[in-house]
Amino acid sequence: MNVKKLLIFAGVALVLFFVIAEPNGAAGLVGNILGYLQDAAESVITFVSNVFS
Repeated sequence: MNVKKLLIFAGVALVLFFVIAEPNGAAGLVGNILGYLQDAAESVITFVSNVFS
């Protein structure tokens, strides 16, 4: 088994363990990540709107 596959397997196992052990914490983490992505997208949209106006 090569190192890349082993790291991917370990990462998936860690995520599954976190979701099973702390489902509320995992949901909060996903919510935070989506919030940051939304903020970043809104910032890019504002920037592009200001460039072309």
